[in-house]
Amino acid sequence: MNEHDQPVTGRSQPDGIPRHVAIIMDGNGRWAQGRGLPRTAGHQAGVETVRRVVRLCPEIGIRVLTLYTFSTENWSRPEAEVAFLMRILEQYFRREAAELRRNGVRLNVLGRRTGLPAQVLAALDQAMDETRGGGKLILNLALNYGGRAEIVDASRAVMAACQHGELDPDVLDEATFGRYLYTAGLPDPDLVIRTAGEMRLSNFLIWQVVGALFWTTPVCWPDFEKEHLLQAIKDYQEIGGERL
Repeated sequence: MNEHDQPVTGRSQPDGIPRHVAIIMDGNGRWAQGRGLPRTAGHQAGVETVRRVVRLCPEIGIRVLTLYTFSTENWSRPEAEVAFLMRILEQYFRREAAELRRNGVRLNVLGRRTGLPAQVLAALDQAMDETRGGGKLILNLALNYGGRAEIVDASRAVMAACQHGELDPDVLDEATFGRYLYTAGLPDPDLVIRTAGEMRLSNFLIWQVVGALFWTTPVCWPDFEKEHLLQAIKDYQEIGGERL
């Protein structure tokens, strides 16, 4: 069970800004191929977009940002591409921790640690420790993450709690089950954004997004700018925010 030090609860904020935005960062490979570049160049460009969006969210008033960083299905990609993605992750954790701390961003990870390279885990743990005091934005990186895997892991934790006498199965309800998910202590997403025009959730936060507005844009992730994020929030306010 993943507990958080300073839980953020509730849905949309009084000003209509979504409290929790989740993004499926899609299109890095297509962006690169369209420019005659290797897919790795798209992933590298996508890191710059992550930096841009992470800086924007506290300015806008978003309290929680969850980025679909590496799924359980992504292990099936070519070995060289996976190795490159792991190197990018390690570099991000080592290079960005200081700026995240200065900007009041607290880094958190959703997913399974098993299978991740030791050097990635070491850099991740250090960055999480360095940013633990951040109070402006919680940045969740969904890493080695799958929505079904999350529910399986939560179910195992629930069964173990029942076996140890820590939980009465007769009182198990949705709210109680939610405390065993990776996102325990966090509000469910209000707005889910997917870039590159896809219309699928792709096994992302499938328990948590039942009440969220899904918004998609044909823009590939490396080209995702402030204007696109603001448009998604505007549409959320006009279409979905009032009914959530």
